[in-house]
Amino acid sequence: MYREDDFSRLELDLKGCQFNYRYFRGLLEPSTKLLVLVKANAYGHGAVEFAAMMQQAGANYLAVAYPVEGMELRQAGISLPILVLTAGTDFFPEIIENRLEPGIPNLFSLKAFCKELEARGMRDYPVHIKLDTGMHRLGFMTDELPALMDFLKDCPYVRVQSVYSHLAVAEDPQEDAFTLGQIRMFKENADSLTASLGYKPMYHILNSAGIERFPQYQFDMVRLGIGIYGISALPDVKLRAVASLKCKVLQVKTLHPEDGTIGYGRYGHIAPEGTTIATIPVGYADGIDRHLGRGHASFSVNGHRAPTIGNICMDMCMLDVTGLDVHVGDTVTIFGDDPTVSELADILGTIPYEILTSVPRRIERLVIR
Repeated sequence: MYREDDFSRLELDLKGCQFNYRYFRGLLEPSTKLLVLVKANAYGHGAVEFAAMMQQAGANYLAVAYPVEGMELRQAGISLPILVLTAGTDFFPEIIENRLEPGIPNLFSLKAFCKELEARGMRDYPVHIKLDTGMHRLGFMTDELPALMDFLKDCPYVRVQSVYSHLAVAEDPQEDAFTLGQIRMFKENADSLTASLGYKPMYHILNSAGIERFPQYQFDMVRLGIGIYGISALPDVKLRAVASLKCKVLQVKTLHPEDGTIGYGRYGHIAPEGTTIATIPVGYADGIDRHLGRGHASFSVNGHRAPTIGNICMDMCMLDVTGLDVHVGDTVTIFGDDPTVSELADILGTIPYEILTSVPRRIERLVIR
């Protein structure tokens, strides 16, 4: 029988998180508010654990993608204001009951939300108006603003807490003209809306890359996403990896050519002089992409790299540890300081976001203080 700590866990480095937070906070004016994105289970890190760390660190706001994510945080005792970026229209009662603040991308959603508030006899509920400045996912286009302003003039049920938009290519210097055009459009449209409202809501458009590359446009608040988790848009900035995916070796065996092959599909081949393999309890159901198998990636065992061998299984994979001193119970680092999540992303031709958010909830999150 295996003990629980024989299996995999995602370690969250509290000191690394604090280091990254201080770095971004240091790029901002003291009066600028800082919103931290904890959507998608805090980019795979564990929403409740990470939200608690951000609340302790001094963040002003949190943001989630969907109402259910905000509800989970409230049930866990998180008290910070929470912006729901994709509020939809089906969960307005739950949003109100959990004191969540919806992002409003169109007039249909705003009218539906106001109808719910009117039925409850509520006024001045905080909402956040999303402007489309070029990302073209959600948000009010410029020609839709007059109708929005007309509706808000006669609507006592909501108060615009903030106006925001989303940068599409803030990390790419070759696209700076486009980014600056987005910021210009955002400021013009937000100012028009503010003039119509008669009061000043918060403005925010900068994401992590925007905070680093365009701090002069921080406005009233910024939204810190991938940066807090350790990924910088600047090549000379070394942030701290917050998450380390680790597990322990389940079995070690030395195989010889007469033993055949290794793993599903028989893609793991044994060397003429023999191959020693270590089996570990993580697979594609744990976020280990199958394309990392067959030696395309290597993980760290006792400070040495060991390549994968054979196909990645659903719950396990095998490493070639030939020539290494490896035993049952030794710790394996899938990603963290070595290898980094960026290295695995490069192998897969993707971005670190996808690697991090692929770690499922069945992996235990442990805060390392």
